[in-house]
Amino acid sequence: MRENALAKKPGNKSYQVDLANDDIGEEVRINLFRLQLECRHVEQRANDLFLQNLIKGTSHLGLGQEAIAAGFAGAMESDDYTFCTYRGHNHTLARGASMTGILGELMGRECGLLGGKGGSMHLTSVEHGAMGSYAIIGAHLPIAVGAAWSSQYRGSSQVTVCFFGDGTTNIGAFHEALNMAQIWKLPVVFVCENNLYMEYTPIGNVTAVENPAADRAGAYGLESIIVDGNDADEVYRVAKKAITKARDGQGPSLIEAKTYRYSGHSRADPGDYRPDGELESWLERDPVKSYRQRLIDFGFPNQEIDLLEQEVLDRVDQATETAKNSPPPSEEAIVTDVWADGGSSWRN
Repeated sequence: MRENALAKKPGNKSYQVDLANDDIGEEVRINLFRLQLECRHVEQRANDLFLQNLIKGTSHLGLGQEAIAAGFAGAMESDDYTFCTYRGHNHTLARGASMTGILGELMGRECGLLGGKGGSMHLTSVEHGAMGSYAIIGAHLPIAVGAAWSSQYRGSSQVTVCFFGDGTTNIGAFHEALNMAQIWKLPVVFVCENNLYMEYTPIGNVTAVENPAADRAGAYGLESIIVDGNDADEVYRVAKKAITKARDGQGPSLIEAKTYRYSGHSRADPGDYRPDGELESWLERDPVKSYRQRLIDFGFPNQEIDLLEQEVLDRVDQATETAKNSPPPSEEAIVTDVWADGGSSWRN
């Protein structure tokens, strides 16, 4: 296999890149693109596996929202915490969890992140700072606040980043979490992934303000921040600023990232409620394709970009086969991991 020049260290490549006046840099840009490619292709593979009846139950894809996961993951330290919703494949993968572990979990196999017992809506990889995907709308925001409080109490520099959808902004836990985080100046960044729909309902139909997260920031003494959630560079810049603020002890931030999901709410949803032309309009702003073109405009060779994408596809293929060949959990596994000690014995 030909060596991918994009993976070489600066100064040891066969091409020159013009990054004049660029505040991000070549190494970060390549990483942001790679993360978006990994998220896109793993989720596309998950969709294929679902249609082959290899993924049971349902799943909630984040196709079209990859730039948010990549931008924040690229700005975080390895020991920072991530909390996300049931639409959490991208965030878990971007923090470093393996493709095999994610696809295996979706397929209910032993090689999965949770031994095949958690499934799509509960992806967790504590060793990578991915502290769980949560199926109950808004339930994880207070938990994320607790994690941030733990960091503050222990004198740790760890920052918590909490992702949620636009519908969460109408849940009481959203307001309670923001209020407590601001009162105690906790190191947490709240990120609303506004993909315009609260499951099947346009968020604008059930929300009193135009921007469901940003327009409510002022109620808690926070800055109103809106970012293009389809531009990984813009997300990265905003993420770096907010995370640095939190790490420096200056308290929380609330960010609203405008984006769009290409698929329905779940695999059971064809998305027929969307207006004609809306999906097509957002596909023209595809974050992965747009970022690829940006790399080309900066002078990255097209053939090297192709090689990077092929490497990602090869890894997805390998992870898929490994997961397929992994057995389902044993019957004995049903009584493991019920409690924190790994067992299931009742404790008074």
